[in-house]
Amino acid sequence: MRKLFAILFAVLLIAGSAFAQGNDPENYEIVERDYTFYNGDIADVLEPFPLYFMNGVDDLPYVELESWMDLLVFLYRDWLADPKYDLMFNAEGTDAAYVRENEYHMQFDFAEKTILFDDFNAFVHSTSEGSLLDLLSASGFTEAGESELFQRNLEASFDRYGDVLKLDLAAYHIPMVMQDGKYYLPLQTMNDILISPVFRTTILFNGECLMIVNSKILGSVRKGLTELGELYYEAQPGERSRELAEFGYYELCFVLDNLYGLKEPHEIISFDQFFWQMGFDDEFIRASSAEADELLYKVIDYYLDDLHSEFSAYSYLTGAKEVDWTTGPATRKLGEAVEMYGSARAAADDFYADAQDPVVYEEFGNTAYLVFDHFTNTAASRYYDAIENGEELPLDTIGLVIRAHSRIYRDDSPIENVVIDLSNNLGGSVDAAIFLMGWILGDAPFSVKDTFTGALSTAYYRADVNLDRKFNNGDVLDDKNVFVLVSPVSFSCGNLVPAAFKSSDKVTLLGRTTGGGSCIVQPLSTAWGTLFQISGPQRLSFLKNGSFYDIDTGVAPDFTLIKPERYYNREELTEYINNL
Repeated sequence: MRKLFAILFAVLLIAGSAFAQGNDPENYEIVERDYTFYNGDIADVLEPFPLYFMNGVDDLPYVELESWMDLLVFLYRDWLADPKYDLMFNAEGTDAAYVRENEYHMQFDFAEKTILFDDFNAFVHSTSEGSLLDLLSASGFTEAGESELFQRNLEASFDRYGDVLKLDLAAYHIPMVMQDGKYYLPLQTMNDILISPVFRTTILFNGECLMIVNSKILGSVRKGLTELGELYYEAQPGERSRELAEFGYYELCFVLDNLYGLKEPHEIISFDQFFWQMGFDDEFIRASSAEADELLYKVIDYYLDDLHSEFSAYSYLTGAKEVDWTTGPATRKLGEAVEMYGSARAAADDFYADAQDPVVYEEFGNTAYLVFDHFTNTAASRYYDAIENGEELPLDTIGLVIRAHSRIYRDDSPIENVVIDLSNNLGGSVDAAIFLMGWILGDAPFSVKDTFTGALSTAYYRADVNLDRKFNNGDVLDDKNVFVLVSPVSFSCGNLVPAAFKSSDKVTLLGRTTGGGSCIVQPLSTAWGTLFQISGPQRLSFLKNGSFYDIDTGVAPDFTLIKPERYYNREELTEYINNL
């Protein structure tokens, strides 16, 4: 039925076009210029890419749909290693469309100034066999087709597709220009729809070149800019044109209205209204470039203050400067919890192997303790290569799980209980979190709701913990008593993992309610080149009785530990666990 709908959609697209080209009442003076395009690295330079400028406005670039299509095909194949991805461009009159090889569409109506997706998630999804909202970045296979680290259990996974999605650009005063048989949209609009949500990056234009980056790729003034970061800020600081300032404000409202995943709990009807309520709407347009950046910083870090949302870097128009990390009340509260639990751990006798790093694996009698302060991992092949070559495994989450599994199941092992300490875990890599979940649960569930489209997905994953490229009970910690230490510091993936464990009824949580954080981090930029991130539309959930439940408010423990000191007195805690 969905493919039939897609075919009918394409027929209606062409047959329903009743307008002739040139219907736009304005005759634009369009100038084309080619720019060097840096593909995420100073050494990776693409062919010069064309941008278009309307009526003498030189800081508000547009893209032409056919050349943009070629860029999308390249990025899917290069960044997502998706050789099957392909696009076709159809246009007639005031209608144009991209058609995927999977027959899903993105339709542009230049008369009504709208963009329509028959299914956004299916249109942007890679051609892999993963679930519709698959957040695992690893493919699960080597280039030769061997199983590697993860297995997607497609029989257990399921998707509920989202609604037809219509984006009304006219409501946000976002221009769509059709002239002389060509179709143009602002670079920032196409970036916000098709680059940032898919690649977790943004395309920046500084008047001299283009680059696809995120704040990590640019570096920071505090820790040092990368070569690409230095290149971005080589452009002279300056002021936005009136046209860019107006467009930039409404484009910001557009992207936040569609991609901010916590609008409902924050009681935000629209961001234009939200900015008006704070008195920032006109101010965003009238402000200088630097003042607009400061306004955005205040909005994100004080008014949103959801811990995932963050001001990342100033615009090239403002210039390279260090971000003042003054924060809102929620962020300060988290900081106080980090200090409290970190100090309690630091005071524990013999807890640290050196001045910085805690001992990550210890045994006390019949109980093993594993400490994860962050979820980290490296390329999947590194773990297999280390075992094959007799080398040390990487010192990250996945490496620790692999080593701990071997240690716990050694001959004559006394281990009956395993305690996973997430009390200082602020999140990190989704892949590493899934690997830990697979070790404990076997089939690890990962449920996601997309607030942008309404799509729902539950995927199940298994982990190859013993690195034999098979997925069976030999990879699972299924005959031990498993406990997890949680605290208000346990945030983001440090919150997701306890939520999955608690809903499984296979794990006992000890401590205090976790810090929450349910949305995937979404990097974004403004039209004038400021970098920031928000809680994105993919909201992590847990599934119970067929319903999806948000985990943003945190997960309550099964047994409360009143004082932080109790977390880190391992001998006392071991006795407590054995008496439960």
